[in-house]
Amino acid sequence: MTSRLVAGLLAVASAAGIVVGTSVEYGLPAMLPFILVALMLPGVGWLLAYRRPEVRYGWVLLAAGLSLGVGMLGTGLSSVAPAGFFPYMQSVGLALFYGLTWIFVPLLFPDGRLPSRRWRAVPWIAGIAIAAHGIGMARAGLDPSNPATVADPVAALVGGTGQFVTWIIAGFVFCGLVLRWRRSERSERAQYACMVAGVAATVAGAVLTMLFLFGLSTPWLVGLAGLALIGSLPAAIGVAIVRHRLLDIRFGIRGSRLHLVFDVRPTVGEMLSDLGTALENTPEPVEQLRRLAAAVRAGLELRWAAVTLADGTRVVAGQAEEPAVLTMPVRGGLGHIECGPRDAGPLTNQDRRLLEALAVPAGLAIQSAGLVTRLVNAQEAERRRIERNIHDGVQQQLVALIAGIELARATGAGADMLAHLREQARQTLADLRELAAGIHPSSLSQGGLVEAVEERCSRLPVRTTVTSAPALRSRRFPDEIEGAMYFTVSEAVTNALKHAGAATIEVRLSQADGRLTAAVADDGKGFDASLARRRGLATLSDRLDALGGGLSVGSEPGKGTWVNAWVPVDE
Repeated sequence: MTSRLVAGLLAVASAAGIVVGTSVEYGLPAMLPFILVALMLPGVGWLLAYRRPEVRYGWVLLAAGLSLGVGMLGTGLSSVAPAGFFPYMQSVGLALFYGLTWIFVPLLFPDGRLPSRRWRAVPWIAGIAIAAHGIGMARAGLDPSNPATVADPVAALVGGTGQFVTWIIAGFVFCGLVLRWRRSERSERAQYACMVAGVAATVAGAVLTMLFLFGLSTPWLVGLAGLALIGSLPAAIGVAIVRHRLLDIRFGIRGSRLHLVFDVRPTVGEMLSDLGTALENTPEPVEQLRRLAAAVRAGLELRWAAVTLADGTRVVAGQAEEPAVLTMPVRGGLGHIECGPRDAGPLTNQDRRLLEALAVPAGLAIQSAGLVTRLVNAQEAERRRIERNIHDGVQQQLVALIAGIELARATGAGADMLAHLREQARQTLADLRELAAGIHPSSLSQGGLVEAVEERCSRLPVRTTVTSAPALRSRRFPDEIEGAMYFTVSEAVTNALKHAGAATIEVRLSQADGRLTAAVADDGKGFDASLARRRGLATLSDRLDALGGGLSVGSEPGKGTWVNAWVPVDE
């Protein structure tokens, strides 16, 4: 909002300077055509800066329009008060205007950036030359467009040298513009052609003006030259906008009535903001991917767009009846975005930059979808494991116990059989408690994380040490955090026993810098961490990721294994 307000103020100031200065110096209505043509420059600059504030090209045009307004205002006021500050306004303003329109406007076309790193020195040299031209002419007492007398020869030399260097750089920039036009892609060639024609018309206007200074031109040609000198570039940019969708700005007619409609594709910032809100309000992962694909399709005006996960899951917006013309991978190898053909014309470099910007939230959405999927699968696998353990273990023991009780009642069993049934019931109860501890141990609910980890490690058949800060023993955390850390430690020590052949295991629990950390290290045989799969730890890693934490595993053959898990917690 602030940038748009500034753009409007600059455009109004430019227009006011042009209208007031021209009216005072030359009068109305004779100069009305000149004023209307001159107002095109701040008008086009405002249009681009208002709708594309992040693109610097509109601000370059506004700077040129403001320079023209200051120069024309200085020209008009100098005729009223020749002495003082107004001649400086005239000389410096017009010098800036000519320098910006001859050098910077074609150099930074179309998006306000230099064509390449090799052009970095050109703006600095041009800026020095333009400053020397404007200040030198003002100090010398010369009107840049009508030299008459020299009050300061040294200043006149500086101003003339600056003007000459400005011409040389302008010619160099024009040649570079023609070269870029010849090498541009088909979708951008018409835009460059408009700019080349605009610069050529500006040069023609400058040549006709110079001929008039030497008495080789007629007044009506001078008027035509002035219009070409002032209005060629904004007219060329306007044609590029209306006919060739420069910076994706377009004009059209909607409905049955002939209304001029200004329409524009949303900016990168607008798309990211809207997409972020949509993803935040959409908890379902598949729906998030669908929203992402729809945003890509709408933003780039594609016939279809698709988001594909690494596991092959694919969500398409539109009808994918034609092959993809562009595929953008998402960071981390999580998937990629596919783009079908555009509704009109091929994809441009700006479209690719927009897609690169969308790849960031795309990666987050794909990562979220994959994480939720893995968590759901892990929960289903855990449910089946518990169901299998109950069916194969406790349930069978209870069936056998009931059968034994019925047999004892039918046969009038003695003390030995009753003692056997009592021992069988105790074993079933122990197995049931062990099963319940695998779901959520009671020690974790009652005593906290440190106590639960100590109880778990006390039953291990190898020497295991658990160390933690004294303050951590009495500290409680949310259930999901304590559960995630407990089962991570439990899985790590189980792996050390089953796979590593460890003789000693060390567990460290700590809290620092807003993190609760659990580290498990063993002296087992180790393995190549780059080739192994985490298996059980992969599910726990997803669980920690969902809490904003993480899990890392390191190991070397013969040097043991170490597991580090952490989650963010309040201090």
